[in-house]
Amino acid sequence: MSSREMSPSPALLERLEKAAVMLRSPCGEGSMVWHCWGAGTPLVLLHGGYGSWTHWLRNIDALARRYRVIAADLPGLGDSASPPPPVTPDGLAEIIGRGIDTVLPGGERFHLVGFSFGSMLGGFVAAARGAQLRSMTFVGSASMGLRRAPMTKMQPPRRGMSAAEVAALQRVNLGILMFADTSRIDDLAVRLQVENVARARVKSRVFAPQNLLGPVLPRIVAPLGGIWGERDITAYPWVEDRRDLLRRAQPDAFFEIIPGAGHWVMYEAAETFDRTLLGRLDAIDRAGA
Repeated sequence: MSSREMSPSPALLERLEKAAVMLRSPCGEGSMVWHCWGAGTPLVLLHGGYGSWTHWLRNIDALARRYRVIAADLPGLGDSASPPPPVTPDGLAEIIGRGIDTVLPGGERFHLVGFSFGSMLGGFVAAARGAQLRSMTFVGSASMGLRRAPMTKMQPPRRGMSAAEVAALQRVNLGILMFADTSRIDDLAVRLQVENVARARVKSRVFAPQNLLGPVLPRIVAPLGGIWGERDITAYPWVEDRRDLLRRAQPDAFFEIIPGAGHWVMYEAAETFDRTLLGRLDAIDRAGA
């Protein structure tokens, strides 16, 4: 992880919100929201549980210089409407798939990258896409049925808390789950966590311990890859087990471990993550060309 990486300014959020083209697709009784930047080959991003498109906030500028970035708010999270019950991985993936057909109506080929809960859902989407998918990259994926160490329980905000108390609580939660180096938890990360958790209606944690991806991976025909933080609390000290699972499905699956980074690797080590992901996607595009 580069020691030169600087904490982002809150102005980054406002600038990207203003620059985004917003698209909508059906979701329950409302819409699923998609934010788009850039031009060229589509790169679809699926965020993690209790999150929104802002999980990718530090990566969008770099990715959009090379790709048409299409970042979802998953059903029941961010600004998207709640999905109809029952909430299942298959049902959520179907809504996402219909959304992709809406934002890419010509059946355009695309790359797919998912983080944590979004990785699990991305696996279901990828398995249904066949040759339309250029690649599938898992980032700190949940629901792989692999061993993980016990984690300190995070605390939810309580009724009657002041804004300052909620922010302090979410800073602690970020240190438990999302960051390896708590000194890198900046005020913007806390703001995003506070806002995203407050809007979350789909409780994704119930899916995390289940082995949902194991049966799905062999059905994905696109090139598989994984990017994990070395100190990801959901995988440490067994990050290599995730690599081995991907390579049982595809022996040449790409896998990169980013030193010193935690679960929210693309925020904590943004420059290294961007360089790693762009290098992988570029290699796939050149091979395909």
